[in-house]
Amino acid sequence: MLEKTVEFIKSKVGDFVPEIGIILGSGLGDLADEYCDIAINYSEIPGFEATAVSGHKGRLVFAELNGKKVVMMQGRFHYYEGYSIQKVVFPVKVMKKLGVKTLILTNAAGGVNPSFNPSDLMIITDHINFMGTNPLIGANDNEMGTRFPDMSEVYSSELVEFVQKVGDSIGVDLQEGVYMALTGPSYETPAEVRMARTLGADAVGMSTVPEAIVASWAGMSVIGISCICNSAAGISTVGLTHEDVIRAANIAKSKFKRLITEVIKKIK
Repeated sequence: MLEKTVEFIKSKVGDFVPEIGIILGSGLGDLADEYCDIAINYSEIPGFEATAVSGHKGRLVFAELNGKKVVMMQGRFHYYEGYSIQKVVFPVKVMKKLGVKTLILTNAAGGVNPSFNPSDLMIITDHINFMGTNPLIGANDNEMGTRFPDMSEVYSSELVEFVQKVGDSIGVDLQEGVYMALTGPSYETPAEVRMARTLGADAVGMSTVPEAIVASWAGMSVIGISCICNSAAGISTVGLTHEDVIRAANIAKSKFKRLITEVIKKIK
C-alpha cells in the first residue's frame, strides 16, 4: 500500500519533491490555505483515511514556501478515532518516501506547567509516550529504519535552539517543554494531570508522539511545536471543551504562521 500511495501522489504532483513536511494540528490548518499549489483530499489518496475532527480539513497540500518545497497535512489521523496506530503514522512513512528530510509536528495541547498560558507556543524538547502502544510494533522495515531505534534525541537540542533563535528574531516568545501523549478522546482528570506533572510533562495531548517516533526511526529530523490551548484539568478553574481549543489556536495562529514560515526560510 505504501508504494501504491506514493505512486498515486507522484502522479498528481509530478516532479515536485518536498524536503520539509508539516503536520498541522487542530485550528492550525490556515497555513495550508495560505500556501497551496496542489491540494489532494485524503479521500482520494489510497491508504489515507478521512478525518472527522473539527479543525482538520483533511487535505495533503504541496507548496513552495520561502524557497523550500513543502508538503503539509491539513489535519492528522488520531488513535482515538479508532484507527490502528499504523494508520496514524502511515502519512509519515509516505512523506519519507516522497523525499521529506525534516518533519515539523504541530498540535493543540493542554498546559500542565502552571507557568504556561493559553495561546503560548511550546517547542517540544522531549516526549513521554503514555498511549499504551508503539507504532514500531510488528515487522520492521529494515530499509527505512533499524529494529531498535535510539530515541535519546528525537527533538535534537540543535534544532530546539535553532527554533528558539528564530522566535527571538521575529519577536515570538516560545516556551520549551516535554509533551506527554495519552490516547484521549476524553480530557485528562485532575489526578492524571498531577501524574503527568510528576513524571515531568509540561503539556499533554492526544497526538504527535507516534509520528515523532516513526520520523526519528526513519532518519528524519523532527521539530515539535505545541500550541497551548488550555490549562489542563486541575489547573484550569473552568471545564474543557474542543471549542476552547480551537478558539485559543485561532488566537495563536498569527504568531504560529510567522514562526513556521520563518523556520522554513532559515532551515538548512
